[in-house]
Amino acid sequence: MDKRVRITEGLDIDLDRGVWLCNRCGKELISSSENYKKGCLIHERSPHEIWDPVIEGDFTFSYDPGWGRIIEFYCPGCGTMFDNEVLPPGHPITHDIDVDIDRLRIKHSKGKEA
Repeated sequence: MDKRVRITEGLDIDLDRGVWLCNRCGKELISSSENYKKGCLIHERSPHEIWDPVIEGDFTFSYDPGWGRIIEFYCPGCGTMFDNEVLPPGHPITHDIDVDIDRLRIKHSKGKEA
């Protein structure tokens, strides 16, 4: 029985080994008890690289880089982007997926689909 479980479009968990995997290239990222983002390549971008100011002046309808930064998370094996987020400068990366690995193992040991 395959113990890889799809969690997101780009991420799997290997229940036997207890690790996050890229489901495109199979690259092992980090222990499944950790935030998968810690095992990714991380790129920080200025909001102005993505959102051009719409008008000139103080209020341009674009994020102020002093208030927000764009953080992108990539597979270190194949470069697939897993996620991106806008965070205030100095804010730690978010932990947005918390999986109960023990319950998943029980569910899959009974032969149920994820």
